[in-house]
Amino acid sequence: MTQSPATPLPAPKERRRLRETRSLSQADAATRLGVSRATVRSWETGRSAPRGRMREAYTRLLLADPAAARAEVTTPQKETGSEPVGAAAARGERAARVKKRSLRTGGRSALHPADEPLTEEHLPEDGLSGLSEPSLTPAQAFDALYAFCAPALVRQAYLLTGRRELARESVERAFQQAWYRWPEVAVDRDPAGWVRATAYEYALSPWHRLRPRHRHPEAPPAEAADRALLDALLELPPVYRRTLVLYDGVGLGLPETAAETEASTPAAANRVLHAREAVATKLPELASPEDLHWRLAELASAERLRAAKPRTVRWYGERRAQQWTRAAIAFTVLLIGVTLLTLGTAPDHYEAPLAPPETIHGLPPKGAPGPLSAAQLKLRARLRSQEMNGPERLVPENR
Repeated sequence: MTQSPATPLPAPKERRRLRETRSLSQADAATRLGVSRATVRSWETGRSAPRGRMREAYTRLLLADPAAARAEVTTPQKETGSEPVGAAAARGERAARVKKRSLRTGGRSALHPADEPLTEEHLPEDGLSGLSEPSLTPAQAFDALYAFCAPALVRQAYLLTGRRELARESVERAFQQAWYRWPEVAVDRDPAGWVRATAYEYALSPWHRLRPRHRHPEAPPAEAADRALLDALLELPPVYRRTLVLYDGVGLGLPETAAETEASTPAAANRVLHAREAVATKLPELASPEDLHWRLAELASAERLRAAKPRTVRWYGERRAQQWTRAAIAFTVLLIGVTLLTLGTAPDHYEAPLAPPETIHGLPPKGAPGPLSAAQLKLRARLRSQEMNGPERLVPENR
């Protein structure tokens, strides 16, 4: 079902103004529509647009009466005939269980960036595009981005790898690269997406299997349901696993998921469908995408996964960059030294190579010294009797 021409969807810049006119935050709008805050942010920045019934609901929310919109958000919604009461109760129970597990992580959401005072103070409401404002230093902007994204990224990396240490290491390496290339990341349209893509690439690198500590599996989750879901995820091919986590876990739209996985939109859709079928084959109770989303959030929030401090990540990033710089300088100096040594010792003209030695056959054996014979003595006396200037000269006769 498409949007009727009578109520067109406002422009991206107008969507934020209409939401603020109705005294709704992005979190309120996301709760009202049943989507994540990141999805509402992408709609308002123009990176994506809702479709179908979600487009109609979003348009009604923006164009509705301000008082009615506030009442819908602040008052509990009544049960309607479109959804059974048991399904709503089950969803509420799952949400409460996820929230209870998230208390150990400081109230952060399992797979979405957190809404914290630090984030709201340093980041604009329309996303992370304002990190390069003159009012923030690079370190403050980086710390704000890290506090906004790191906790959720660690949990997403855990769903991709099933390893706690590798998940933390992936996120730290991604932010270290972001700090090293901060002038480029700060002006990116989606700095959080840049860091997420880098963390996913590092987490899914096939070279980790060669590391000694990664040859043995880590301790599985405590609950049997979590172990079964994690095993089903790890049996998926890495690209299918990444697509499923982005689409059903993080809540990105299909075009954004396809762009981040470097695939076409139909290919991303096929990957999501095949991944869902593979998970539903092993866990039939997760055949519904909504149930799968809640179970992914439960699995991510069940583990005590904490990220390092942003100052520590920046320090290690700078130290790593210094080490690589020193190594590059040392290698360059060594290369220059070897080149100069080669130029000094190399020959400056062509020298023909020596022929290989050959054995000569047929020569008489060399005689050893001994007493002279009578003929030799006669010859020696004759030679001594001749003049010292040599033998007599032959003079031609005149005829």
